[in-house]
Amino acid sequence: MRKLIESTFVTLDGSIGSPEKWGVPYWDEEYNGHASELLFAADALLLGRETYESFAAVWPKMEGAEGEYGARMNSLPKHVASRTLKSAEWNATVIEGDVAEEVARLKEQPGRNILKFGTGELDRTLLEHRLVDEYHFWMFPVIAGGGERLLDGIDTTHLKLVKSTPFASGVIVLTYAPK
Repeated sequence: MRKLIESTFVTLDGSIGSPEKWGVPYWDEEYNGHASELLFAADALLLGRETYESFAAVWPKMEGAEGEYGARMNSLPKHVASRTLKSAEWNATVIEGDVAEEVARLKEQPGRNILKFGTGELDRTLLEHRLVDEYHFWMFPVIAGGGERLLDGIDTTHLKLVKSTPFASGVIVLTYAPK
């Protein structure tokens, strides 16, 4: 059975919005190495509509600039959870019907990990149905002072720390699993 891994950037004050504004100073070789390990251990991506749209607007143009990582990001099949999209490009398929059932079906297929970027409305469904196997919270040493908050409005959910990976830049990737 494949694992579903959620990978999310978050500031010290819990903001997940606009990482392109506060995260850039920390995107160094150590960051790139860890991000590559996650991406290359997956053979599919799961994205909510907003993350899909923001990624699809940027990544197809970056393949040459981002080398193997960009090529991998662009080539992986993407499964997009959306109630409003009717079709998707960029090697993507819109999940039709019950999202929880479809994600459970994807996890049962043979293959490597399914990597989910971004945190938002889709996470309510994934948490409710206990479909996420690991959460990778990239804690950046930044105070954003506002913006969308990590898992805002989610019911109390207890997790167990599996691993912490500190970077010299001050970023710490906290890996949690459901209890």
